[in-house]
Amino acid sequence: MAIEIEKKYRLTQELRDQIAASLTEFGAEYQGEDFEENTLFANDELMGKGAVVRIRETSSRSTVTFKKRIQTNSDVKQQIEHESEVSDPNALRAIFENIGLRAVAVYEKRRSTYKFRSTEVVLDELPFGLFMEIEGSITSIAEVEMLLGIEDLKVEHETYPHMTKRFGVQNGSIMEARFRS
Repeated sequence: MAIEIEKKYRLTQELRDQIAASLTEFGAEYQGEDFEENTLFANDELMGKGAVVRIRETSSRSTVTFKKRIQTNSDVKQQIEHESEVSDPNALRAIFENIGLRAVAVYEKRRSTYKFRSTEVVLDELPFGLFMEIEGSITSIAEVEMLLGIEDLKVEHETYPHMTKRFGVQNGSIMEARFRS
């Protein structure tokens, strides 16, 4: 079973710029920037389990991911996560719809990715704000927080899907958070 361990923070533009500069200064390896479209699929059974299936499309690849939150009292989020690359996201959408999953949300994201020590640090821009996620072991996340001087930075507990529900726009049966064209 794959467990994703990460911590998320809401950022201001100034703080985002400072963190990006610090990552470069500390020798983090910049992996590039991607534009993502994330489509979440669910049904009553998955929702009852606190789980979701996502298709993520970027310019270079598409993935399907199953996520199920593990309840903890920690600021560090832990989820069961299974992910695989897919060659035809439209065919996968049709499969999902034919087995009773329905698209419930779509959110767009601009993501800059860094490899830093034994973590992945991402700086995200969504239509409703700027965020950073640090993914790795609990110890490595704490180490990166210390190096970046953000140990006291408030943690964002709300997920992007929940924020999409709160800040997005209803388009038929799907809640969407998209950048304006």
